[in-house]
Amino acid sequence: MINSEKFSVAKNPTLEDAATIIGKVLVNKKTLIIVGNFRVKYDGRASSNLEYGERILIVKSDGAILIHRSFGYEPVNWQPPGSILHVQKKSNILEISAIRRNPRETLKVSFDKIFMISTFSLDDFADFNLFASEKDMHKAILLKPSLIEQGFKPISYEKKVDPGFIDVYGVDKNGKLVVIEVKRRIAGKDAVLQLAKYVTAIKSKSDRDIRGILVAPNISKGIQTLLFSLDLEFIALDPKKCANLLKKPEDKKLELFF
Repeated sequence: MINSEKFSVAKNPTLEDAATIIGKVLVNKKTLIIVGNFRVKYDGRASSNLEYGERILIVKSDGAILIHRSFGYEPVNWQPPGSILHVQKKSNILEISAIRRNPRETLKVSFDKIFMISTFSLDDFADFNLFASEKDMHKAILLKPSLIEQGFKPISYEKKVDPGFIDVYGVDKNGKLVVIEVKRRIAGKDAVLQLAKYVTAIKSKSDRDIRGILVAPNISKGIQTLLFSLDLEFIALDPKKCANLLKKPEDKKLELFF
């Protein structure tokens, strides 16, 4: 057992010891991570069963519970904050239940072996600021087309073409069609090739001049050369700038542009 003021770790505890540790953690509303072999049963708005496997169970201080497999980023099962949590030892099984009253939902996790229990006393009071998603960046461009360049006029957004959906589609001040691919993080080779596919798809259906513009906070090293070779352009756009634009109460509604 490893202990400190902020965390403790128990390796390969017996189920009896695990029940004692987990019970204290739930009472004190700490964060809990358990790695072990367990099954999961859910009853509520639907029903599901997940048979035994080696997985990760996370219990947060607000009662939220998440179950992760060793692959993928989304939990395979979960319960929201405010769930009532209970632990008990039954024969050769340790059971943790999370019950939600409205709507009535029950999640039961049954361990036959526990490899590790980690408990944490975490302080986190910071505000979370998401500057802008890619969809928010789309909206900002539609609300203020000059973010791309003066004279740019949007025609549509999320335009369906054979390779997928063009983020923003419009015309420049010279009447050329403009295909815009937006990324909220540093754009790399995949984004450039995706944009090139969209430009090719539009060229096959139009005899007008077409520009392809990649919009992102920045691009990876060497990508400017690839853009040049494919006759594509890059415009830097900070997601934070888009977020600030969308917060302004005087902004017009998107419907005015269509």
